[in-house]
Amino acid sequence: MNDKIEKISQITADLIESIGEDKNREGLLKTPMRSAKAWDFFTQGYSAKIDEVINDAIFDEDCNDMVVVRDIEFFSMCEHHMVPFFGRVHVGYIPNGKVIGLSKIPRIVDMFSRRLQVQERLTHQVANTVQETLEPTGVAVVMEGRHMCMQMRGVAKQNSFTTTSAMLGQFRKSNETRAEFLSFIGR
Repeated sequence: MNDKIEKISQITADLIESIGEDKNREGLLKTPMRSAKAWDFFTQGYSAKIDEVINDAIFDEDCNDMVVVRDIEFFSMCEHHMVPFFGRVHVGYIPNGKVIGLSKIPRIVDMFSRRLQVQERLTHQVANTVQETLEPTGVAVVMEGRHMCMQMRGVAKQNSFTTTSAMLGQFRKSNETRAEFLSFIGR
C-alpha cells in the first residue's frame, strides 16, 4: 500500500470519528481503505499526462468539416464541497489538417474531470487542450452538469442543471458555425 492511500485512509478514519460514528463498527471497518482507494481513482487526473492520454493518435487528414463527439459522460468532484458533480459534455472541432482518434476526446475529458474542479474551469480546460493539441480552426465545448453540492445541501434543488460553454476560433466568430454545433448536440 502506498503512502498516499494510507494517509487518505487515516484521514477518513478520523472523519468517521469526528462526525460521531464508531470507526470500529462492522460496516465501517474497511470504509477508510475503500474510501482512500476511491479517492485515488477520483483524482487520477492529477497524474495524467496529455501525451500519454493522446498516445500518438493524431493523424494528418485533409478534412475541414466539423467533428462532434457528444454525450460524453463525466464525473468530477466539486472543489468547494468535495462532493460529486456529473453529467455530459459535447466537444466539437473543425480540423485544420489534423484529426484525433475519437476515443481520445473522452480521455481528455476524464483527465481534467478526475481532479477537484469547478465546471467552468473544466469546460475551458477541455477546449484549450483540444485547441493546443490539434490547432483546429475552432473548438466548441458544452458541458451540462448536476451538482450534488446544490442538490444535497444549501438550496437543495434536485432538478437543477448547470450548463457551461467554451467557444474558440470559428465557433466564437461565426454565429452560423456555433448554431450548427448547437443543432448537432441538441438532437
